[in-house]
Amino acid sequence: MKLAVIYGGGRREGNTRYLTERIIAGMKVDRMELDAHHILPVIDGRHAAEGFPCVQDDYDGLMRRVMEADILLFATPIYWYSMTAAMKLFIDRWSQTMRDPDFRDFRTKMAEKQAYVAAVGGDSPRTKGLPMIQQFQHIFDFVGLPFASYLIGEANKPGEITTDKEALYQADLWNETFKQILK
Repeated sequence: MKLAVIYGGGRREGNTRYLTERIIAGMKVDRMELDAHHILPVIDGRHAAEGFPCVQDDYDGLMRRVMEADILLFATPIYWYSMTAAMKLFIDRWSQTMRDPDFRDFRTKMAEKQAYVAAVGGDSPRTKGLPMIQQFQHIFDFVGLPFASYLIGEANKPGEITTDKEALYQADLWNETFKQILK
């Protein structure tokens, strides 16, 4: 079993990073830093005779890594009540992947995985972040990716997540669960 973390945030010392690293502490995981990769926006070719154009960026390499994982942990700060632009850009490209001959079994392979979401935000994120969680649910449903669970922490300034005892407790539970699954 293999766990891949898809980081949508840009702060290496941020609250989402802290919470996610606590979740995966002591495990070998594939960390994908979306902001460290060149990912271009999707050019919608669903209705064009020629289909989607070939795009020269880092996206396909990241998707190959996603396809190798059994568990996907999407980690994103909550920005303006949603996922980060980097995370959304990455997921937008799935439209192209679903029609790419190199990924012709995309939905079949996604159905064999488990998805988790870890998010941190301020301004009542456990309530105001729920539409983002629903967005992830709809996305995962569309591609057949089973959505196992989500964790929302509350923090704003760097380091504040250490005071969210509920999120830290849940992170520790996930850590134990993942260690058991990945044995």
